Amino acid sequence: MTKNWGLFYFLCKKRRNLLKNPKGEHGMTDWQIVENGGDGWDVDRVRVPHPNETVQKYFVTSYWMCRKSQLIDLKVEGYNPSFMDQFQPEIRIYDWCIHRRDCGCEYNICVELLDKKKKPIQTFAPEKVYFEQWTNEKWIQITHVFQDYGPGVRYIHFIHGGKDTQFWAGRYGVRVTDSCVEINPAMDS
Repeated sequence: MTKNWGLFYFLCKKRRNLLKNPKGEHGMTDWQIVENGGDGWDVDRVRVPHPNETVQKYFVTSYWMCRKSQLIDLKVEGYNPSFMDQFQPEIRIYDWCIHRRDCGCEYNICVELLDKKKKPIQTFAPEKVYFEQWTNEKWIQITHVFQDYGPGVRYIHFIHGGKDTQFWAGRYGVRVTDSCVEINPAMDS
């Protein structure tokens, strides 16, 4: 049971995805292209139904590394520094990825909590995910919750991407969509 109902209410009311254009509905708008290898990034219609029926598009990668990012300024999003330092609410991230059955690929993600000088305070960077060629297409959700990260968090840097492993011309690499970064109320705060 929560001890601070005011904080709980505030966080529930403000809870939203802080990433812009997470499903590719507006092309590559709002994303910073970090690497655009092979034939580069593109947006395509989802071929395998996503668990979230509102997802109709995804970002597709090519045969050399493709990575894109967003830098979230927490103050601009309404989370002032003293609030973040005092309460350190949970920061939940997730990302969805899938591959094409006929082509192997790899996926990677790195999310950093940054201070005012944009230096990392905490980082989530799991091992790359590899999809083997000729395996069934299945959506995979990558999730992480930042907790007890200490004072000083002012920005969140979200970066993800991948490539195909067959080096085929075109866009046969990993597909990503419905990415999310949100500030969550902790039930036991």
